[in-house]
Amino acid sequence: MQIIPQADPGAGYRAQKAEIDAAVARALNSGWYILGKEGEAFEREFAAWLGTTRAVSCANGTDALALILRGLGIGEGCTVATVSHTAVATVAAIEMCGAVPLLLDIDPDTYTMDPDELVAVLEDPPPGLPPIKAAIVVHLYGQSADLHPMLEACRANGVALIEDCAQAHGAKLNGVTVGTMGTAAAFSLYPTKNLGALGDGGVLATDDFELADRIAAIRQYGWKERYISSMVGVNSRLDEIQAAILRARLPFLDAGNARRRAIADAYDVALDGGPFSPPERRDGAEHVFHQYVLRSANRTEVMAKLRQMGVGSGIHYPVPVHLQSAYQGRVPLGPAGCAETERAAQEVFSLPMYPELTAEQIGQVCEALRAFAHG
Repeated sequence: MQIIPQADPGAGYRAQKAEIDAAVARALNSGWYILGKEGEAFEREFAAWLGTTRAVSCANGTDALALILRGLGIGEGCTVATVSHTAVATVAAIEMCGAVPLLLDIDPDTYTMDPDELVAVLEDPPPGLPPIKAAIVVHLYGQSADLHPMLEACRANGVALIEDCAQAHGAKLNGVTVGTMGTAAAFSLYPTKNLGALGDGGVLATDDFELADRIAAIRQYGWKERYISSMVGVNSRLDEIQAAILRARLPFLDAGNARRRAIADAYDVALDGGPFSPPERRDGAEHVFHQYVLRSANRTEVMAKLRQMGVGSGIHYPVPVHLQSAYQGRVPLGPAGCAETERAAQEVFSLPMYPELTAEQIGQVCEALRAFAHG
């Protein structure tokens, strides 16, 4: 039996092969392979698609977060609040800049940052930590966090709110696209993302022209004039081949997100009457289903049974950042102690979710889900 993979970036390439191959050939024939016309065009096109004024490309999504922090002057002597239920990249980016991550808990229904806890730590910061200068709010699994109370609290306390949109390309909250509401936003362009390169890549977006210009210099050694560093910088550049690929794929993104929602709707119907509840949709949010996540106290058994029926699954994420050996015992936690995060990590699992799933594959997943309802 052939197992339906939980993710299949190769299927995405095959679906857009003609456009991608033509883009790669164009980039190769140009003779310019780093920070050239393809990258400049991708930045303009991505900013226009997102609805923001500036986009700056870089090597990966982790660097996109770190570049925003560096551009804001956030580093040693600063604390940055974020969540533990996220890809470790979010926390790694904070430490790359020398800042202290403060890990907060999640809302158990949507798995995004608990706004009440963020408000609490901004109003009464934990003792012994440097001042909180930023909050990185992760729009997880394709759905917006409960952003508005956090934006209000950050503004009231002089704290930058950075949107981590690595899993939320095109998601909306009350009709507004995520990545346009905070100080700046970071997007991963890893191959499995809703908009993915065929290698690594990242992009950040902001309406602050000065911040964008500063970050554009920082990503290439702090150069404003070639070979002359006007500020301390790094090397984080998106190559021209990946930029060309992303330009080819961007026009398909909205249709791909719509396809993801249709697949999610089919899964919802198949779950009716069974032991699993469909993923919670936040009021006013437009989900783009980077992942379709269920939870079960018997996760190992459920995933094994799904596999027996030809359905692959995954876990996003099996170990919270604060319990991983690199961070355990040294990274401070918020007052909730990440209790909901720890519970979720024991129970969540993800079904196959990508636009290229065939009708037959979707039917097979739905049949497997219905089997749980009937014992």
